[in-house]
Amino acid sequence: MHVILIAVLIIILLGVIFLPQVWLTRTLNKHYLPEDKFPGTGAEFARHLLKKMDIQDVSVESTTTGDHYDPTDKTVRLGEKHYDSRSLTAIVIAAHEVGHAIQHKSNYRFFNLRKHLATVAIIAEKTGVLVFMIMPVLTLITRNPAVGVITTSSAIGMLALGVLVHLITLPVEWDASFNRALPLLKAGQYIDKEDQPAARKILKAAASTYLAGALASLLNLSRWLAILKR
Repeated sequence: MHVILIAVLIIILLGVIFLPQVWLTRTLNKHYLPEDKFPGTGAEFARHLLKKMDIQDVSVESTTTGDHYDPTDKTVRLGEKHYDSRSLTAIVIAAHEVGHAIQHKSNYRFFNLRKHLATVAIIAEKTGVLVFMIMPVLTLITRNPAVGVITTSSAIGMLALGVLVHLITLPVEWDASFNRALPLLKAGQYIDKEDQPAARKILKAAASTYLAGALASLLNLSRWLAILKR
């Protein structure tokens, strides 16, 4: 019975982590078809919004690594499908990424916090896993239990920093979508009322992947803690 319960929990967790990506892909694909009512491509729309918001130091580029806003280079990067497309998906995703540029300009506190912690967290997570792996060897060599306690605490702290960044990412993405992008799309009448529910669905589907990322990060930390208890 205990094994069955664990198996069920694992299946539920895997579903929570991977289903949002499936939902996102299906939702984006549903609205990928170009439409004549959108006079510009995703890239042209992003540049238009940046100009409208008087953000003159941010550029727009095509990328193969996924849609994102790079605060270091001050660049909105759109995937090829969105950069050159006149679809609802391209317009909504472009508005979302410009939303991050608006956060940057307005010094939105969660955006700034994530920006400062993100690079450190990536290194910390990788280092934390490495420390967990070498901890038994260090303890065996030094024959000092205190070394194990110190290295374990350090590793947990490093992995926890990654979890923190993922949790901070959630309000950042939600704000970019529903407090920046969607109001811009509505106020400027860039999308019809009939398209607004679809736009919301696109933004929610995208946000769900970040929630899944946060859960995956928590799961990874829990897994290492479970290993230590053994």
